[in-house]
Amino acid sequence: MPRSSEPSPHPESSAQHLLQAELVAVLASVSNGQPRVLTTHGGKGLPAGPFEAGHRSLQTSLRAWVEQQTHHPLGYVEQLYTFADRDRTDGGQHMISISYLGLAREAVDRSEGQAVWRDWYDYFPWEDWRHGAPALITQQIAPALASWAEAQDDAGQRARRHQRAQICFGLGAIAWNEELVLQRYELLFEAGLVAEARRQGRCVAQVLPGESMHHDHRRILATAMARLRAKIKYRPVVFELMPPEFTLLQLQQAVQALAGRGLHKQNFRRLMEQQDLVEETGQLTAGAAGRPAKLFRFRRDVLLERAMAGSKLPLVRQSP
Repeated sequence: MPRSSEPSPHPESSAQHLLQAELVAVLASVSNGQPRVLTTHGGKGLPAGPFEAGHRSLQTSLRAWVEQQTHHPLGYVEQLYTFADRDRTDGGQHMISISYLGLAREAVDRSEGQAVWRDWYDYFPWEDWRHGAPALITQQIAPALASWAEAQDDAGQRARRHQRAQICFGLGAIAWNEELVLQRYELLFEAGLVAEARRQGRCVAQVLPGESMHHDHRRILATAMARLRAKIKYRPVVFELMPPEFTLLQLQQAVQALAGRGLHKQNFRRLMEQQDLVEETGQLTAGAAGRPAKLFRFRRDVLLERAMAGSKLPLVRQSP
C-alpha cells in the first residue's frame, strides 16, 4: 500500500491524545430511607473533570469541578482508587480515573437538569437485601454464572469459576457479604452479563437488569459503595448524612439503605445505647401519623472526639 503523504504525529503529542486523566466524584446521600448518588449526563455518568494545573491539589480540582457541574458543594471527601485500564473505557481511549467518595445531604436540584440524584440500586439491583435475597440472583444471576462456569473446558478453571460465583453472591452454604460490591460487578463483567462488557465485545449472554454508565463509572460507584459499607461499621460517617435531629427509626433506615441489609430494630437501638452515640433532644416528632417519636441528635463530644482523634466506633452490627 502507498505510504500516506501526511506527516506522522509527534510521538509525545500522540500519547497525550490517547492518554486522558479525569477526577471522578461519587457523592452519596440518603433521602427518605433510600441511598442516593449524584449523577450527570442523564444518570449515565458521575461528576468528573480534568485536573486543572491552577489548582493546588487533586481534591481542590475535584471540588471545583463538582460545584461547577452540579452546583452542589462537597463536604466530607476521601480518595477511593485510581483506575487505569485501557480496555474499560468507551471508544478504547486510555483513561486514568482518580476517584473520590464524598458524603452530603441531598439538596434541592439547582443544576438546571445537569445533575440529578439517583437511587444507587438502579445500577446494582442485586445489592439490595433489605427485604431478603433479591429474586434476580436466584432466577437470573446464579443460572447465568453457572452456564458461564460450565463453558470453561479446563476442569480447574471451571471449578474456580463456580467457587467465585458462590463466594461473591452468597450461593449454597456461603453467606452474603455486603462488602463484595466491586468483586460481584467485576465477576459479572468478566462473564459478559453487564452492558459495559457488551461495549467491549465481551457480552455473550443476556444483559442483566441494572442501568449502565459511561466509561468505567459504574465500576467506580461499586468501589464507593463497598468502601462506605465497610466504613459505617467502624466509623460514624453516617453523621454526615443525617439532619441535626432525627428519630432512631430514621437513623436505622439510613444505615440499612447504605448496607443493603435489614437490621434488627431492638438490637440496633441497644447498640446505639451501648455506644452512647446519640442523646435525646427532649422533643417529639410533630405532624406525623401515629404515635409521636422521640427526636435524637448525635452527641457533640462524640463529634468532637471523631474530628480530633478519628475514633473507630462500631456503628452497626448485622443481625443473624
